[in-house]
Amino acid sequence: MIIYYKLTLLTLVLSFHQQGHAIIGGHEAVPHSTPYMVLLQLHKSNGHRTYCDGFLLNEDFVITAAHCQAESYKVFLGLHNYLDQNGVQHVNVPGRNAFLMKGYDPADYRNDMMLLKLSTKAELNDKVKPIALADCDDGSLPKACVISGWGTTENGKSSDQLLEVNVTLTDNELCANTNKYCSEGKRRPGRGDGGGPLVCEDGKAYGVISASKRNPDGSTIQTYTKIPDHRDSIKEHKGKLHSPTTDRVTIIPVSKEHHICVRDAD
Repeated sequence: MIIYYKLTLLTLVLSFHQQGHAIIGGHEAVPHSTPYMVLLQLHKSNGHRTYCDGFLLNEDFVITAAHCQAESYKVFLGLHNYLDQNGVQHVNVPGRNAFLMKGYDPADYRNDMMLLKLSTKAELNDKVKPIALADCDDGSLPKACVISGWGTTENGKSSDQLLEVNVTLTDNELCANTNKYCSEGKRRPGRGDGGGPLVCEDGKAYGVISASKRNPDGSTIQTYTKIPDHRDSIKEHKGKLHSPTTDRVTIIPVSKEHHICVRDAD
């Protein structure tokens, strides 16, 4: 069974007023210590609202998971506590501003990543800042990784405050077959954390929180879409998307020669 991390409005409204201890197994983040974090309110075609996370690439773009598609979005920038939105920036974004990575497969969540172009530029300040992307994948697993989000905790309730938890990446068959990073164990994302970043050793974003798979023994494998596989495409195409378009744009993934690192000049 594959689970992806979106959160229904009813669950969110009821549980934002409940305190939890973690995403799953973590703790509250220092307020605004991760100014790249973004909360996305998804407006679905059936009238329902769900939530995902994302992270700021620059003043024009947010990165999130492709499974977080919607008819339109409300983007929260500079948020820490959902119940205290003083100074939080709100940007309404139409669904036509969402650009999926080419090859996204909703069956197994391959290439589960998309760019969301903001309708108005983010106002950068101490609470709203972009995060750098990992340069390349040299075949080794990133270390000292952390994930953040407003999703459900181990109590099955969401947190009104941004939470974070350390995760350790592992090698397994699922990762090899789908070309993703994976983590296992009790520390993991909760529902509503999909689209958030996997941030590792050098403070860069290495992955996007994607889906999880439940093993027969009850344990869970969490997957993350690899940012290094798409970094060149993100850089190439974000400059071309200066204005919204009614046509869907697909982002072409880079070559999967993972042991070749090509660092950008910037």
